[in-house]
Amino acid sequence: MQSFNNFHMPSIKKKITHLYWRAGFGISLDMLDQKSVLPLTTTINQLFEKSKKTDFLEVDLPVYREGIANRMTKKNTSKKERKIFRKKLQIEKRNVNNSWIEKMARSENPLLERMTLFWHGHFALVSKGNSFVAKNYINTLRKHALGNFKDLVLAMARDPEMIRFLNNQQNRKGHPNENFARELLELFMIGIDQYSEQDVKEAARAFTGWKASKEGVFEFSKRQHDYDEKIFMGQTGNFDGEDIIKIVLEKKQTARFIATKVYQYFVNEKINKKHLAMLTDAFYNSDYNIETLMRTIFESDWFYAKEQIGTKIKSPIDLLVGMIKTLQLTTNHDKSLLFVQKMLGQILLIPPNVAGWPGGKEWIDNATLLFRLNLAGYIFKVTEVAVSAKPAYEEKAVRKMKQNLSANMDLSPILKYFKKSDEDFIFLTLKDWLIQTNIDIEKSDLDQFTNNNSKSSYVRSLILRLMTLPEYQVC
Repeated sequence: MQSFNNFHMPSIKKKITHLYWRAGFGISLDMLDQKSVLPLTTTINQLFEKSKKTDFLEVDLPVYREGIANRMTKKNTSKKERKIFRKKLQIEKRNVNNSWIEKMARSENPLLERMTLFWHGHFALVSKGNSFVAKNYINTLRKHALGNFKDLVLAMARDPEMIRFLNNQQNRKGHPNENFARELLELFMIGIDQYSEQDVKEAARAFTGWKASKEGVFEFSKRQHDYDEKIFMGQTGNFDGEDIIKIVLEKKQTARFIATKVYQYFVNEKINKKHLAMLTDAFYNSDYNIETLMRTIFESDWFYAKEQIGTKIKSPIDLLVGMIKTLQLTTNHDKSLLFVQKMLGQILLIPPNVAGWPGGKEWIDNATLLFRLNLAGYIFKVTEVAVSAKPAYEEKAVRKMKQNLSANMDLSPILKYFKKSDEDFIFLTLKDWLIQTNIDIEKSDLDQFTNNNSKSSYVRSLILRLMTLPEYQVC
């Protein structure tokens, strides 16, 4: 039986739990014990070492392959056949979504998963393409997630899903479309008020001819590209899109803009100017090496200060993936994961707009709060699913969707961990593990909500009650 003196989680465990929630989606009790005997720098190095191997999202796409084959061999496909095909394609796109959620929860490479999700919010797009293009977009983010920012921006500029979403398909010599160029400057690279309208126009000319084929492959059309001289951010030349990206990267404001978004996502919404200056310098001086930027954060003492821990409201994906990971959930319906995303207001590959999800307090509103607080109850099958949803759905549709919220959990790893433990130790360990913020709560405060008929009943009921606390909503 564990000693009473070990009831309170040691400082190193709190730091590791914090690291794994910000650099991933939580950590198991067994792994937490393993990491706690290592120097923190070793744990950080291990996170980055695993991320060196790009773990691509693998999803079988037979419907897409069938569609490509049909377009190549059938001249007159009927409307009915096309309708059936589009419906099948939507199911296949849902499979891409499900596969990514599962990968976040099960992967041994949590940092890569977290970085890919972050860049998805930064290079946000609403996926209108097929399942193949959606999967490739995610894998492009994964490939460059911890590499060089220039390579990532260039890859996104050539991504067929991005090209179609921001209308660069219509950007041609003599008739430039400014959508992509504007968002590249304002949202993806340097930020608002750092460029002129003329810069947008010239940048758009530089990206003329950057297209995507029907099959979802990048193409460059020499005939549609504007080869004439351009003046961009005070420089003159026969610029193409890659030149534009290079010129923007020369501005230190670009490093500051990206470092700011990274700080607010991984550290704290409230910016510490000294910390931000440190990150900006590290990012800029490393020639925009993303790993250097992230190492600077995770290796800094201020990242583990008490004012940073338990201050971030979990996004719906954080909440969902964290629960899958903690409870070892397996869903019983292919719509279950999408259902939760819809109810909480964050669906992968469908951000509200090109600016991505706002995050922070915007995650919490009247439409989502009740479902958030009751999600554990739904999973543990002790609470009825509320009909309220975001966005608003018809009551009949929601009733049908409630059937999809079906999952099984496997608490055997947690029960095994507490095999020789008493209730006091179980309470304090689970509280410190599941709740990141400081909380003034004693075992007696939850005794009326827990079942102590057996150790497994106590563990199960205590996890449920801790997960329904408002403090579980932050990390």
